[in-house]
Amino acid sequence: MFFQQKDPVHKAMKRLVKRLKKASIAYAIMGGMAVNAHGHQRTTADVDLLVTAEGLAEFRRRFVPKNYDTIPQRTRRFTDRTTQVTIDFLVAGLYPGSGKPGAIAFPDPNAVSENIAEKCVVNLMTLIQLKLAAQQYQDFADVVSLIRVHNLDEAFGARLHPSVRRDYIECLEEKRREDDYEERQNEP
Repeated sequence: MFFQQKDPVHKAMKRLVKRLKKASIAYAIMGGMAVNAHGHQRTTADVDLLVTAEGLAEFRRRFVPKNYDTIPQRTRRFTDRTTQVTIDFLVAGLYPGSGKPGAIAFPDPNAVSENIAEKCVVNLMTLIQLKLAAQQYQDFADVVSLIRVHNLDEAFGARLHPSVRRDYIECLEEKRREDDYEERQNEP
């Protein structure tokens, strides 16, 4: 059901995107839904969106609590009242992963989004860079999968921020180890 895009997560995302467009709130889809948009199929249970602080304030003003409920102690996390899907907002200027200041901050969604299937999705370069900066297991796995899907190599890594290049090379090497393993499994 997830990959047919008829599940609650896709429904919540489509409804949210429609509301954001109508309200002229700039956004870029992030997280697992962005990974899917860039060609690697995996499931996810939530919707992550990159917005500006002003965009988040406008979202709250227009849609909370009418369409979305707040979550105690989580100022940027909401629940879609219809589907019960969690919506996480990543705010430009804040930092991925631990949230502590680092070399890479979340950028303005207008500067890094591209149109994929009539939705604003963070571009591949930014998605990979932010996933590496977050330093989370699932994010590294997503980068390995995106390297595979897009046949990326060292030249792509050279375009990334210097602070994440080493982790990118580790992901590239992991992809190559997986390829070698698969090749050995297919030998007669």
